[in-house]
Amino acid sequence: MRTAQQILAEANVIAVVGASRDPFKPAHAVPLQMLRHGWRIIPVNPYVDEVFGVKTVPTLADLAEPVDLVDVFRPSREAAEVVRQAVAIGAPAVWLQSGIFSAEARRIAEEAGIDYVEDSCLAVERARGNLTKNT
Repeated sequence: MRTAQQILAEANVIAVVGASRDPFKPAHAVPLQMLRHGWRIIPVNPYVDEVFGVKTVPTLADLAEPVDLVDVFRPSREAAEVVRQAVAIGAPAVWLQSGIFSAEARRIAEEAGIDYVEDSCLAVERARGNLTKNT
């Protein structure tokens, strides 16, 4: 199991499930910060066409390319299903944002052999490790 810092350092493409158009929500601000620091962000949201100028996909199954990380901004009760979908697309890691916990999601990830982080903010970990993809 890689650490949160290792996952971020090795990731280039992040699918963000629950990405929001609302600039006042963490589901907008956090992925936007990651985008500004050089990660490629693919917003996953079935209700909008784009988030921060990036075209969305309705579900993880609709991704046209592999991703290095699935970041989750959905309620804890939905986490297990999102992790199942992440496993189905072959994602190597899943990250549940701050305040999101799920023993079932953790079990699914562990059984699939993928890296799993919960109750942690991508942006905080990025800042903590002074990580960037910008050159």
